[in-house]
Amino acid sequence: MTESILVAVAWPYANGEPHLGHIAGTFLPADIFARYHRLRGNRVLMVSGSDMHGTPTALTAEREGVKPEVVATRYHELFVDTINRFRVEFDLYTHTATPNHAEVAQAVFTNIQKNGYLYEKTESMPYCLEEQRFLSDRFVEGTCPICSFQKAGGDQCDDCGNTLDAVDLIDIRCVADGSVPQFRETDHYVFKLSAFSDQLSEWIESKEFFRPQVRNMSLSMIRDGLPDRAITRDIGWGVPLPSQVEGYEQKRIYVWFEAVIGYLSASIEWAKKSGDEDAWKVWWHDPDAKSFYFIGKDNTPFHAIFWPAMIMAGAGDQALNLPYDVPANEYLNYEGGAFSKSRQWGISAGDALDRYDSDALRYYMAATMPETSDSDFNWRSFLARNNDELVATLGNFVHRVLSMTQRNFDGVVAERGDQDEADQEALDACASAMIDVATQIEERHFREGLRLIMALAQTGNRYLDTQAPWKTAKTDMVRTGTTLSIGIEMASTLRTLMHPYLPDGAEKLHRSLAGAGQLNEIGWTNPTPSAGTQLPKPLPIFKKLDDEMVDEELARHETPEGSQAS
Repeated sequence: MTESILVAVAWPYANGEPHLGHIAGTFLPADIFARYHRLRGNRVLMVSGSDMHGTPTALTAEREGVKPEVVATRYHELFVDTINRFRVEFDLYTHTATPNHAEVAQAVFTNIQKNGYLYEKTESMPYCLEEQRFLSDRFVEGTCPICSFQKAGGDQCDDCGNTLDAVDLIDIRCVADGSVPQFRETDHYVFKLSAFSDQLSEWIESKEFFRPQVRNMSLSMIRDGLPDRAITRDIGWGVPLPSQVEGYEQKRIYVWFEAVIGYLSASIEWAKKSGDEDAWKVWWHDPDAKSFYFIGKDNTPFHAIFWPAMIMAGAGDQALNLPYDVPANEYLNYEGGAFSKSRQWGISAGDALDRYDSDALRYYMAATMPETSDSDFNWRSFLARNNDELVATLGNFVHRVLSMTQRNFDGVVAERGDQDEADQEALDACASAMIDVATQIEERHFREGLRLIMALAQTGNRYLDTQAPWKTAKTDMVRTGTTLSIGIEMASTLRTLMHPYLPDGAEKLHRSLAGAGQLNEIGWTNPTPSAGTQLPKPLPIFKKLDDEMVDEELARHETPEGSQAS
């Protein structure tokens, strides 16, 4: 039965270049998942966009002396370019500065207010005497009261991941000038998050398939008590409040509240552009539809606590679907240290793509994906996995089968003769891989899915070694043709299995197998070329890398204090 699958991908701040952590943490797993479900014939809507209103963007703009929209647009365009180069296929990648997003965010605000879950409150907020204005989020920093990290923001600690309020910070200071702000009173709208503790707890408890870190963090936050949270701020960059809300003309909707609405607004924007303004409702109102939120672990509270509570608060005759799963990834580090723009440690995604094929990078990051713990991008490991696995195992098997078919049968797929036990085991391995890889992808176990694909390639190499068609070609061409025909079926199976992970390589293999039409149209099937099919000369699928590239890459950076670059 056809399913409706919403693939909702975390919205990155538009204040810096995308790095490989963005790809490995959110974009790549989402793309693997979406590509697979499209092959299965499911209705997939994959959306995301750039968070234009994050305070880091406003901070960067102030440092550069330009308007926030200038910075946000610059980095949004960089994300779009990087996403396309990495072959990540969104149905819509937009941003939060669109009129559509403002309209949808304001409608959600109004609906939650109508249902009685917003109230006005006078709060004490940091006020900078030097700048003569209230400061929010990342415009202040201080020591985290939970983990003692000395550069925690006024909304969240990037070290321990806990959400904070500015008043919680120890030794609070203004980011711009280092001065100590005063706390002054100002009026804001507050969301009754505390009202949803029981509902959220019951909902999360029912999600036994949640990743342990997501489930444990969320339930721990609920047990500790969910405080009501302000959803407006004294800032000029962001989504205005609805026009009927008087006295708040100079304030904006707090970015934590409006950014998560982006999944809904992007779906609505996509529907408008598709020509059917109601098309988004399939994924948001049909109770059988499933939504998957691919995020980094620091965003867990916003997607497993705040956004579900907002959906509950806005429930009415047409309640929105709650997330089906929130498969948050841990962090991807770089050569033993965390990606850090301030310390110039790491590599931008665009920089990596300038020197390496997207498939090589996608393969390595999928193989080391930080699904349950932090992982490390290491150039020596990248070289080894590319050369020893992607090229020497997967690429080598395909090359052996196709080149021997060219050599012995002029590139024509041979008829099969009698099959022995080894032949049947090879065919059984294909059938099992189609089932087992599908199961792993559906359960969001992408590393294991890729391991099973490589296991099939290894089985194929062993099969060729056992059957030795280069030997039988001297005495028994029927036997040789049978071996190579079965090898082609294994290669055809790998073509389908590869597509979610390695779209460029899969497309090259598709053409080498004389595949008709677009690869993404063949479905989760194994359309093996029939006997008599003329195959073109095979294309090289993957590139071997020179050993010198490791030293060249490591020479681009100095080792940060405390890291173990190797």
